[in-house]
Amino acid sequence: MKRLLKSFKTEINPTEEQKARIRRTIGICRYVYNFYLGHNKALHDNGEKFMTGKSFSLWLNNEYIPNNPDKTWIREVYSKAVKKSIEDGCTAFTRFFKHQSDFPKFKKKGKSDVKMYFVRNNPKDCQCERHRLKIPTLGWVRIKEKGYIPTTKDGYMIRSGTVSVKAGRFYVSVLVEIPDVNIGNNSNEGIGIDLGLKDLAIVSNGKTYRNINKSAGLKKLEKQLIREQRSLSRKYENLKKGESTQRANIRKQKLKVQKLHHKMDNIRTDHINKTIAEIVKTKPSYITIEDLNVKGMMKNRCLSKAVASQKFYEFRTKLKAKCDENGIELRVADRFYPSSKTCHHCGSVRKNLKLSDRIYRCECGYVADRDLNAALNLKDAKTYKLSLIHI
Repeated sequence: MKRLLKSFKTEINPTEEQKARIRRTIGICRYVYNFYLGHNKALHDNGEKFMTGKSFSLWLNNEYIPNNPDKTWIREVYSKAVKKSIEDGCTAFTRFFKHQSDFPKFKKKGKSDVKMYFVRNNPKDCQCERHRLKIPTLGWVRIKEKGYIPTTKDGYMIRSGTVSVKAGRFYVSVLVEIPDVNIGNNSNEGIGIDLGLKDLAIVSNGKTYRNINKSAGLKKLEKQLIREQRSLSRKYENLKKGESTQRANIRKQKLKVQKLHHKMDNIRTDHINKTIAEIVKTKPSYITIEDLNVKGMMKNRCLSKAVASQKFYEFRTKLKAKCDENGIELRVADRFYPSSKTCHHCGSVRKNLKLSDRIYRCECGYVADRDLNAALNLKDAKTYKLSLIHI
């Protein structure tokens, strides 16, 4: 039987000793990643050849650490996690050389999403029970959501995973090998989805999914966040010249701000997950979405915050994963396809259509909501490409 890899992420409850080890491993991984970037930058400035991740790993272990006894603490943590941080740095450089991203940035302490990587090396590694998970160098770690990750006893195998820290909470994400279930052909007709700021998604079948950022709950949290950020700013302003910023009250206030950001992010992600699940349950034969220029949209200072909070990239990535899982074809219409300006009834294009015009009115007499008209045009789009997510 064909096997698939599926990821599961959940919160864990490690002991104080395990927490200290996780933080130490993440700190060393961050240091090695930055060291790799800095070393290659220095080589480039001196006119020397670029060093790949594999070459750097050999040089670090066989030359640098033996010649610098004060750096032996690099070897005190899980070696696979350190090696993965070097590979991540090499991947960042590769994407830069291919003009897919900007020059790699150094990771700052407490401000970068650095994770502790682990992999299954032998049969006793990465075992999972209903309430706990065995992680290399950490041992058995308790899981808060019992029964969420498929267990080893049921025949499931964990290939690899990561441990991360966010707003003082610890999370594990694992890649599990599961059997591929044969999915029948989806006989329903395809649908088009128009993403926007007024509503998150408007589907060609008439269903509209609201913008969660306009809900009373999130607006209340945003006001609370503003108050906490203002309080944190005052604490920094009240510091005397030369005084340390690592005081206990500042750390507590920073954690409050982080927790609020995390809570708001979770609400948005939950809304996206539920929206995608509901769309996929209709079992369409294909789904067509538009290729949004999010980078260009972010340049608009008036709309950048609203665009960022809608999380369009996350929506597309998760929709792609769900479509692959359920045997649905995901199509991406051409970026310059005028879905909003084209009349779905007669096909004429209104070039003078403004963003403020929320109702589409055509000379042929066709009248419809602007976003619904765009979704219907996306459904019938003839020029498209199959979605490929570049990560």
